[in-house]
Amino acid sequence: MGKLVALVLLGVGLSLVGEMFLAFRERVNASREVEPVEPENCHLIEELESGSEDIDILPSGLAFISSGLKYPGMPNFAPDEPGKIFLMDLNEQNPRAQALEISGGFDKELFNPHGISIFIDKGVTFLEIIPFFHVDNTVYLYVVNHPHMKSTVEIFKFEEQQRSLVYLKTIKHELLKSVNDIVVLGPEQFYATRDHYFTNSLLSFFEMILDLRWTYVLFYSPREVKVVAKGFCSANGITVSADQKYVYVADVAAKNIHIMEKHDNWDLTQLKVIQLGTLVDNLTVDPATGDILAGCHPNPMKLLNYNPEDPPGSEVLRIQNVLSEKPRVSTVYANNGSVLQGTSVASVYHGKILIGTVFHKTLYCEL
Repeated sequence: MGKLVALVLLGVGLSLVGEMFLAFRERVNASREVEPVEPENCHLIEELESGSEDIDILPSGLAFISSGLKYPGMPNFAPDEPGKIFLMDLNEQNPRAQALEISGGFDKELFNPHGISIFIDKGVTFLEIIPFFHVDNTVYLYVVNHPHMKSTVEIFKFEEQQRSLVYLKTIKHELLKSVNDIVVLGPEQFYATRDHYFTNSLLSFFEMILDLRWTYVLFYSPREVKVVAKGFCSANGITVSADQKYVYVADVAAKNIHIMEKHDNWDLTQLKVIQLGTLVDNLTVDPATGDILAGCHPNPMKLLNYNPEDPPGSEVLRIQNVLSEKPRVSTVYANNGSVLQGTSVASVYHGKILIGTVFHKTLYCEL
């Protein structure tokens, strides 16, 4: 009798899990296909073959690219190679990607870069010998790293003349778990997203299926670390408006972007949510217009169950008039996977766009 009851309970449990999985597939548009939208002047970047999960571009046109992410459940074409940071100069007529050397004692073999964010130190120093004010403009690169599948934030100084990075510091904290992306607003002051509550892969899977919404955005500084926004299904990409008054957060599984107002104490208040109908990964802001650019996954089941014969597609959306009652959403790029698979980010500079992926190639277009 006891065995019969156990079998009945097991059957009921499996049935419920099956129903929840089907509901999850419907919720994330698992079978969605995209109509192609491809600018004419595009080509793949030869040096980037193992992903370009996140991209951040300096006002000068130098683009930093994180590559080689190893993420549970995602494909990886170079599993034995450590991750790297690449640099591209978008002012060049035919820009190429160059892997940056890293000095300063950093363990490069364990480098597994995810989200990145540039911080320019515009500190002003008064020089007494020859009296004038000197603007620093030192560039720092903050990188979400997953050594041994843990989460840390690495700080590097960019040496432009040598085209290299100098390792400065590793930040660890008990709230910095399953970190996905980061946006830096001051020296060692940043917001970071947590994309899963559970670190165990199986529990993370059930977390998504059950739509638990236990992930969050945290604020980090040397003096204070706190959760400033919560209730996300899977908080993913994060960026800030050009005037730094608003923070934009992508909830990938919920297929939306949260528009948050930033307060003087670093707390965030939600103003609105923009529904997009596709899984939203990393976000960037067009410095010329203030529009949001979103790298998206139109068919996530193909991403999780990778088949090179039926690859995941790619999609880039532009969201205009973000703060208005009716933001305008348009498609900048869409491909069924024949050219680009698993788009995670898109970033623009002077009419040029770089489109990155979680594990695949990188596309450069002139718009």
